[in-house]
Amino acid sequence: MSKLKTVIWPQVILFGDSITQFSFQSNGWGSEIANKLVRKCDVVNRGLSGYNSRWAKILLPRIIPSQNSAEQNIAAVTVFFGANDCALEDKNPQQHVPLEEYSANLKGIVRHLDSAGVTADKVIFITPPPLHEPAWEKECILKGCALNRLNSVAGQYAQACVRTAGQCGADVLDLWTLMQKDDQDYTAYLSDGLHLSDKGNEFVAQHLWSLLERRVVNLPFILPYWGDVDVSNPESSLLSELLP
Repeated sequence: MSKLKTVIWPQVILFGDSITQFSFQSNGWGSEIANKLVRKCDVVNRGLSGYNSRWAKILLPRIIPSQNSAEQNIAAVTVFFGANDCALEDKNPQQHVPLEEYSANLKGIVRHLDSAGVTADKVIFITPPPLHEPAWEKECILKGCALNRLNSVAGQYAQACVRTAGQCGADVLDLWTLMQKDDQDYTAYLSDGLHLSDKGNEFVAQHLWSLLERRVVNLPFILPYWGDVDVSNPESSLLSELLP
C-alpha cells in the first residue's frame, strides 16, 4: 500500500525575544502576518521572552536543524533580537551581551540558517525598537530594580544589526530609526517603554510585510478554492496535486 502524500505548507518562522513571542496576541504583528498568509504559509512563532542573541544562537540548531527536512520548506525567517542584549551590563548582567558579540551572534545565526538551506536572501533582521526610558523605569521600579536600558544604547545595537545585515546579505527592518523618523512621537508605539502597543504592532506588521511580500508573493494558494471542487467527483479536485 503506497504512503499517502501529505499537504505541506511552507513556513515563515518568527525567531526572537518577547516582542516576537507576544506577536500572536490580539492585534499582534505576527497574527497580522499570519492572517495575510492563510492558505499560503504557516507562520511559526519561535519567540522566547527574555532571551538574548547568545542564547538564541545556542538553541537555533534545535529549532531549525542543519539537516533540514525537504518537507520543511522555509520561505523566510525573521531574526528579532537586541532588546535584551542591549541591557546595561552593570544593571542587568544576565541578559546583557556585548555589542561585538551581538554582531557575531547574528552572523552565526545566518551561517546556521544557510546550513539548513535558508539562504541569506530569506532572512530579515529586525532591530530593537527605541526605548522610552521614563516608562520603562517605572516597570523596573515595580520589579525592584533600577533603570536597566537606555535608548541611546538600544540605538547602538540597532546600528550594529543594520551593519551585520548588510555584511550577511540579509534584509533589515530598522525599527529604532523608523519609529523616531521626523521627530515623531515614538512612545505611542510602545506599551511599557519597551514592548509594543497596538499601534506599534500595526507599524511592525506594515513595514515587515513590505519586506516579506516579495518572498511569498509567488507561493500558490494551497488546495482548491471550494467553488472549484467537482461535486460529483471531489477526489479529482482535492487530490489532484497530491497524486504521484
